[in-house]
Amino acid sequence: MCLHHALYESESESAAIIPPFSMSDSHTKPISNPLYSFLPHTHNPNNIVNLICSNLKHNNGHLTSLHKEIQWLLPHLGTHEISRVLLRCQSDPFTALNFFNWVKNDLGLRPTTQNYCIIVHILAWSRKFDIAMNFVSKLIQLSRDDSPGGDVFQTLVLCTEGCNWDPIVFDLLIKAYAKAGRVREGVRTFMKTVDIGYVFNVSACNCLLNALLKSNCLDWCWEIYDEMERIGISPNSFTFNILTHVLCRGGDVDKVNEFLEKMEEEGFDPDVVTYNTLIDSYCKKGRMNDAFSLYKIMYRRGVPPDVVSYTSLMNGLCKEGKVREAHQLLHQMVHRGLSPDTVSYNSLISAYCKEGNMQESRSLLHEMIQSGLLPNKFTCRVLVEGYGKKSRLLSSLNLVVELQRFGVPISPEIYNFLIIALCQENRPNAAKSLFGRMHQYGYESNLEIYNLLIKSFCKCDDFTEALLLKDEMVCEGIQPDLLTFGALIGCMCRLSKSSEGESLMGEMVESGLIPDSEICRALIYGYCKDKDLEKAESLLSYFAEEFQIYDMESYNALIRVCCEEGFVMNSLELQERMLKLGFVPNTLTCKSLIHGLWRAREDEHKLHEECKSQRYLKTVEVCPAESTLGIPIQNPCDTT
Repeated sequence: MCLHHALYESESESAAIIPPFSMSDSHTKPISNPLYSFLPHTHNPNNIVNLICSNLKHNNGHLTSLHKEIQWLLPHLGTHEISRVLLRCQSDPFTALNFFNWVKNDLGLRPTTQNYCIIVHILAWSRKFDIAMNFVSKLIQLSRDDSPGGDVFQTLVLCTEGCNWDPIVFDLLIKAYAKAGRVREGVRTFMKTVDIGYVFNVSACNCLLNALLKSNCLDWCWEIYDEMERIGISPNSFTFNILTHVLCRGGDVDKVNEFLEKMEEEGFDPDVVTYNTLIDSYCKKGRMNDAFSLYKIMYRRGVPPDVVSYTSLMNGLCKEGKVREAHQLLHQMVHRGLSPDTVSYNSLISAYCKEGNMQESRSLLHEMIQSGLLPNKFTCRVLVEGYGKKSRLLSSLNLVVELQRFGVPISPEIYNFLIIALCQENRPNAAKSLFGRMHQYGYESNLEIYNLLIKSFCKCDDFTEALLLKDEMVCEGIQPDLLTFGALIGCMCRLSKSSEGESLMGEMVESGLIPDSEICRALIYGYCKDKDLEKAESLLSYFAEEFQIYDMESYNALIRVCCEEGFVMNSLELQERMLKLGFVPNTLTCKSLIHGLWRAREDEHKLHEECKSQRYLKTVEVCPAESTLGIPIQNPCDTT
């Protein structure tokens, strides 16, 4: 036992740098130590693979007792050992899968790309394609996280040397890349696989083509198609429909006829998907005559239009402002035995709302509900916004109540739209009532809506209600921000409650928020309005010294009020004090000072004139006789 402990301590020391269950030794080979042979069989690291495989065999793949049996050897379980166990179990995919999940979930180890590739090969060979596909998806994510430049394809190829494999794994890899939207890697893998002589299944090619279409990589679509033709992959109707969409997306609608002829040469007749793709493209480009021509050809070819065909045509007509014709097409669709869907109704409802015909939109809504279709978010939004554009907010609110009665869920966006509209109309109480209804239906509050309501109440000078909303948002765990405090402080200062606004600013600073120039301006303006110039100067100095806010508008406001109040000398002294703090006078400052000095001089001149007049009148009263004799009387003020 002493030897065992010595070996175990030696291994523990090496594991002190790397955690015992780390997979960072993925590229190392097992350490061969001659002293291991002296250890008991269940404690010899060289036996770990044999012990695991023996346990799996005797317990039919169950791992309940395995952890206890090899607990001394778990620090030696690395990537190499996991791969060896998987390879020995490849004839039994159930056992291999159980072991892989045990390593990953129960032991908390992170299998490497090589381990994943082996289990994928085992599952694909055993035709467990769905499970294999899930592992391929995890594999490409693992390769992206661990080594963004890692080549999953190359690792899969290398792993084929030691295990049974089916080339279909490359189809799975292509589909996984397409599903994950990683089209560049998908195309690269496609080309590499073709280079080694493997011919893909057409379904894998279609997945890649569709992913390229969604990613708007239209040129690559044709490169893949050309390669399919070169190596003999026969396209099917899905291939042609995807490529038809590619042509329409790329604006090559005129080339579609040539492509359709090629489809027919290949033995494929255009189906309803092909025609719908073309009709939708023509409608989006405003080529309604071509779209209706195809619509008629569909009947001649024995391909009856479906709901998608009619909806595309209706959208095209609505786009051109022909809403009545689109409505007639809806009736025609119903007469042909087709049931319009939500998208069909939404097209017409939206078009009527844009025209301002809310009565027709409302009628279609009722028709839609009566046919068993529930309006979706788009339906509700266009109707509510339609009433909003007509300045009929009451109708919008009634509509929301009506839709809720029908069991239609109202999205937070619609509530937000109505709250914003009510606030813009200076109806904060109604907006708050609607906000409360949102809470009843389980919608979470957010900072933006609270700020909007607070700002609306402040705009109406109802700061009491605004403060209650601020307290409410704090109770809900929503921290007020600069906009919240800015609106409240501005309102208080406007209502000659500057001291309360200053207290609120103190609360804001304590919460960790730094005031901005607008808050500074509101407080300075408020104190100037209250003629408390000393407090205004003190606060202006505080903003400059504590927060380095040098708001020239506030500074000029203070100078201007000082001058208007006739404290010109005080204004000059104030300017000197502010200059030391860092306030540099600008044009408006100088203008206020000059205007103040001019007014002071004018006031002094007027006072001087009044003094002269008063002294003259007194002289006249004393010497009236001399005045009547025509002897000029000298003005006493002229002696100066």
